[in-house]
Amino acid sequence: MDADLRLLRYFVAVAEELNFTRAAERLYISQPALSKQIRQLERELGIELLRRNSREVKLTAAGTALLPLAQRLIDDWEFTLLTVREAAASQMQTLRVGFICRIGSELTKAVLSRFQALQPGWKVTIRFFEFSDPTAGLLSGNTDVALLRLPVPKQEKLFTEILLVEPRWVALSSEHPLTQREVLHMADLVNEPFITVPGETGIWRDHLLANDERDGHPIVFGTEVNNTNEAMEAVINGQGIALVPETTTQVYALSGQTFRPVKDLSPSVLAVAWRRDSSSSVVQDFVQACLDVSQPSA
Repeated sequence: MDADLRLLRYFVAVAEELNFTRAAERLYISQPALSKQIRQLERELGIELLRRNSREVKLTAAGTALLPLAQRLIDDWEFTLLTVREAAASQMQTLRVGFICRIGSELTKAVLSRFQALQPGWKVTIRFFEFSDPTAGLLSGNTDVALLRLPVPKQEKLFTEILLVEPRWVALSSEHPLTQREVLHMADLVNEPFITVPGETGIWRDHLLANDERDGHPIVFGTEVNNTNEAMEAVINGQGIALVPETTTQVYALSGQTFRPVKDLSPSVLAVAWRRDSSSSVVQDFVQACLDVSQPSA
C-alpha cells in the first residue's frame, strides 16, 4: 500500500523533534491522535520506524533511512503545488497578497495603485492570515507575495525587502498603572503578563515577546491570541500587555486601551517577502511598487 503524504508529514515532525508532544503542537493535533497516525504508517509499511518509551523517542534504522527521503518527497510535492497554483493565478491574472495585520490604509492604497500602473491587466486579492502563519501563506503556497513583520520562521526560504523600520510600543489597558507614564522601558514590563501567539511560530514569537531583551527575566504568559484584533481585545480586558509596531497605535486605536513608547527595544521591521523559488515577473513588479511607495527618494 502507498503511504499517505499526510502520514509522512506526521512522521517527519516526530522524527525531527524526537518528541511526540512538541511534534503534536507543531502539527496542531493531539498527542494521542499523532501516536495513532504513526502506528498506522508503520502498519501500512510493515516496518517499525520509531522506538519510544516514557523517557525518549529514537529512530530505528528504517526510520533513519526514511527521514531524508520523506523530507524530499514533501518538499517536491510542495514545489509542485506552488508551481500549479502560480500557473493558475497567472492564467487568471490574479496576484495573491498576504498580510498578517493591517499596515495602514494609505500605504496599502498607494502600493496597489502603483502596482496597477505597472501591471494594468492584473487583479490583486488580499488575504489576512492568523498569527499561526507569520509568513502569511507564502510557505504554504496560498499567496504569491506578502507584507510581513520580521523575523519569521524559515526566512531562509524567502527573499525580503525592508520597507519600514519603526519603534515598538506597548499596548496597555487604559486602567493599567503604567499608563501614568509617558515613556516606558523594557525593565518596566518584564514582570507583566504578555499576550502571546502560538509557540510553533518560534523566532517570530520570541521577537514579539522581546525574549532576547529581558536580561534573564522569565516571560510571564498572558492569554494566547490568533490575530491582532484578538490581541487588542485581550489588552482592553486586562489579560495582558502586547508589544506592537508604532503603526499599530494608529491603525488599531480602540476605546479602553492606551499605547506607550518603549525606548530600549529593538525596532519592528516591515518587509515585502516572496519565495526564493518564484520566478514571477508580476511578483517583482509588486515588490517594486512597495519599494516605490516606501522609499520614493531611493
